[in-house]
Amino acid sequence: MREPTPEAIRDQAIYRSLGLTDDEYQLVVEKLGRLPNYVEAGIFGVLWSEHCSYKSSKVHLRKFPTTGPQVLQGPGENAGVVDIGGGVAVAFKMESHNHPSAVEPYQGAATGVGGILRDIFTMGARPIAFLDSLRFGPLDDARTRYLFAQVVAGIGGYGNCVGIPTVGGEVQFSPTYRQNPLVNAMCVGILPANGMVRGEAKGVGNPVFVVGARTGRDGIHGATFASAEDPEEKERSAVQVGDPFLGKLLMEACLELIGTGAVVGIQDMGAAGLTSSSAEMASRAGGGIELVLDRVPVRETGMTPYEMMLSESQERMLVVLERGKEDVAFSIFRRYGLEVADVGRVTDDGMLRLFWRGEVVAEIPVRALVDEAPVYERPVGPPLSPARASIPEPGDLAEAWLRLMRHPNIADKSWVYRQYDTMVRAQTVFGPGMDAALVKVPDLDKAVAMATDGNARYVRLNPRKGGAIAVAEAARNVAAVGAKPLAITNCLNFGNPEKPAVMRQLSDAIDGMAEACRALDTPVVSGNVSLYNESRGQDIDPTPIVGCIGVLDGIARRMPSAPRNAKGLKLVLLGREDDDLDGSLWAEMACGEPVGDAPYLDLAEERRLHDLLQQIAADAAAEAVHDVSEGGIAVAVAEMAIASGFGAAIAAPSGVRAAGWLFSEAQGRAVVAAAPEALARLLDLAERFDVPARVLGEFVDAPYVEVSFADRQIRVSLVDLEEAYRTAIPRLLRQDAVNSRATL
Repeated sequence: MREPTPEAIRDQAIYRSLGLTDDEYQLVVEKLGRLPNYVEAGIFGVLWSEHCSYKSSKVHLRKFPTTGPQVLQGPGENAGVVDIGGGVAVAFKMESHNHPSAVEPYQGAATGVGGILRDIFTMGARPIAFLDSLRFGPLDDARTRYLFAQVVAGIGGYGNCVGIPTVGGEVQFSPTYRQNPLVNAMCVGILPANGMVRGEAKGVGNPVFVVGARTGRDGIHGATFASAEDPEEKERSAVQVGDPFLGKLLMEACLELIGTGAVVGIQDMGAAGLTSSSAEMASRAGGGIELVLDRVPVRETGMTPYEMMLSESQERMLVVLERGKEDVAFSIFRRYGLEVADVGRVTDDGMLRLFWRGEVVAEIPVRALVDEAPVYERPVGPPLSPARASIPEPGDLAEAWLRLMRHPNIADKSWVYRQYDTMVRAQTVFGPGMDAALVKVPDLDKAVAMATDGNARYVRLNPRKGGAIAVAEAARNVAAVGAKPLAITNCLNFGNPEKPAVMRQLSDAIDGMAEACRALDTPVVSGNVSLYNESRGQDIDPTPIVGCIGVLDGIARRMPSAPRNAKGLKLVLLGREDDDLDGSLWAEMACGEPVGDAPYLDLAEERRLHDLLQQIAADAAAEAVHDVSEGGIAVAVAEMAIASGFGAAIAAPSGVRAAGWLFSEAQGRAVVAAAPEALARLLDLAERFDVPARVLGEFVDAPYVEVSFADRQIRVSLVDLEEAYRTAIPRLLRQDAVNSRATL
């Protein structure tokens, strides 16, 4: 098929199908001083897409703190990098693959894992762990069960094959994600603190290589597809197909090549493929790049320059080498059985220039593509006023407790993580099921702590406070295992930015996240924005997800979420007493929707708690720490009891509402298990750090969890609590098997 002429692109508004608005097309014409041809229009369409340019969010992202003494690389590169001491640094990043996973869940999730993996080893880091943060609709829906199962299979299928453990993450369920599941993948790697590689095309005349897989037609328009509003537009043809075995070979070959010192710059071909990698590398270096597309290895006949530039075929990298060291790349990649082709060179004229069959088929100023992409200050709606709500008290507290334990957001997620290899490489100290994962740093008595968190209910009710809570809880989970929180990455999952109400959510959530980052000294060093998460005009609830990284100096200091031997241990609440049910999961269950304000948060109190938790671990003043979050004290104590196999007897202070005290999700709190002989030391530490502390009770050698109030006492069987917690998700997933048998 012949490509349309520049005049036809203009007259028939073909540019709209390439992702450009009328105004954006006119801006392209102005920047070029002529009409763009089809290849050029396509290149502008993908690089100016929301997915690549962040044109609706950029003005708000500037509010994030991004620097600190620990930060070696902030936003703008393939991943952020922080120094953890001992000559070692950690590279980490989180990205979304929401839209592809909604239409092709296995490959959508698998290629999300593959893409974030490449972002990490591109920095010169050896990947050590994956985490994933997932959101789905209710599990009583057959399609949701299919999406859930296939996404989990895709994550495991790719991660297990490349030999990187999946050590943590989270899964939540809500009607808001029925049409738009969220699949956010995070990868963490380690590298020498002085060994970072950047994605820059530097050095005039240096050769440019395409390495890895051959280029095919899969994933074309993947970047613009992510901005499609109508689910009918989100077609499978725009979803990439991954090859984890090839991904493993590519990782090893690239790390070996980087180790030779011959690499000037390297970049993953992610969204927008060869287009984004070449333009972004040239932009970072302030220069230009020429590519001869005839030399690009392809796996399909008749591929055009347009298709080659926009293809998002997986397992490919763009590499700039020092001139004269071309043979190094050829020898390494051929030994791994990978494609390697010298396709161009670095220039100093600031142009992205493409050749095909001896002719120039595109010539675009790099600055126009990357640095001068449109930035929109979209209208922001009026601020939301947190509403008070009348939240009914449950008539039967014991049954309400069991209902919470059965809720898929609370229930045991081992059905998910048992499908992942969590221990490969034998460096996992804490895997899934703890407040945060811990992975040992080879040859050092250090571990990297990592956790993901986010709660759309809080952000829906109060975007600013909810955004701050996402940061606070991720950092609190890292501190709970004894580590020092260092920095965060994020995935900002929101609806249609053209709606002022959505932009208000985004703006306020970023304000809250930025405030929390400053209070907790956890700058944002990388991240991703995923907008247009809507179907048929219905936006998802705002869902910022935070990944936090920390360092534990001294593996013996690690603090589990439940004690190994709970007999006789005291239970202590750190943080305020609270009986407000605003924003809680119980309130949503009782009222049928999120109600009230987001839970209580004081960032100064939160910071003091984090500092205290690190000191408790350093002084071995406790046997276990579990943060208080969704489900409140009731869930925190129940999870500790279930994991330890011991019952518990705790008491509430006088004057509190029973359900409120049990189920409040007020922030800045943790439950600590301590030996009686360590109790005085623990309480003294809490006083020194100005953190309220009260002995809740103790673990007991009894088959129940008991709570005493001034006017009553409730007792819930430990067997019933565990049955509710362990079986909820498997039972929901078994509906498909039951339904299948019923139709035979």
